[in-house]
Amino acid sequence: MKNYTPGRYRGVGIGNIDFPLDTDRLIEHFTGREAYRTTDFIVARRGDAAALLRVEKEPGAELFLQIRKVEVLAGPDECAYVHAPNVDTGVPTDMARAARELAPGKRCAVVQGLYEHVNFILDPSPVPVRVVDVAPPSPPKLLDQVRRVLQTAENLAPVELRPEITDLLALAAQKPSGHYLYPCRGSGAAPDGAEVSYLDQRPAEQEWTLVGCARSRQIHSWFYGSEPPNIELCPRKLAAASQEEAGELPATLTKCCLLETGFELTGSTVTVPWGASLSEVYEGLRALVNSVEPAWAPE
Repeated sequence: MKNYTPGRYRGVGIGNIDFPLDTDRLIEHFTGREAYRTTDFIVARRGDAAALLRVEKEPGAELFLQIRKVEVLAGPDECAYVHAPNVDTGVPTDMARAARELAPGKRCAVVQGLYEHVNFILDPSPVPVRVVDVAPPSPPKLLDQVRRVLQTAENLAPVELRPEITDLLALAAQKPSGHYLYPCRGSGAAPDGAEVSYLDQRPAEQEWTLVGCARSRQIHSWFYGSEPPNIELCPRKLAAASQEEAGELPATLTKCCLLETGFELTGSTVTVPWGASLSEVYEGLRALVNSVEPAWAPE
């Protein structure tokens, strides 16, 4: 039941109670009462205390239906009601983050969030996703795209991002040179005291060290008929290297310019193109998360 959250928060009702939130009394109180036809859950509140109930109604098409069964999913000791105006309560990742930050140690977080909508998440356990990228630019493009995608990912299990960002200046400094060649201007500048050129500008060939990847080496060979000293910056290769060094790591999202469209899922790693669109990032992330939590779906 982990990451249990409704896909439609309109199915969550609020009931203000004037007695202690005891399980037996809650069941007795709500059984036989009417509930709106879309209501499947009730948050019972007494002051700052809250409990979460699931209700089963008599069948019918009427606007209000009689409750015939009540189940207490989380009592007041397990449940926290929090006000978080910036949390989109329809987005599971937002809900899981709010639970972690505002209701630590609780099985259930009921969140009054954006637009004053109320929803809950029960037993939050977001899927850890390692995002392997390089910087500059800052923020790293893939990491920024994933964050933007997750802001609206209503049908994706909650995700906890674990960025693994390689600094290109630090990478270049591992092989000192008086002149560095980067794939493009967005890749950043050279370490102090060194010159920098950009491959996409097709400068006159010089003695330089290429901070690039397989595609950059191919382009260099096409332009100049040679392959210079090289520092590997491909995030896909960097991800594989750290995986080999560290052993088992979380599901990984990364990028590679040899992949031009779509995404590739290999084991627990999804690779998207270097110039991936937001839709490609979303589809790749969805495939990755579904490979970890194939049975998850919003209630």
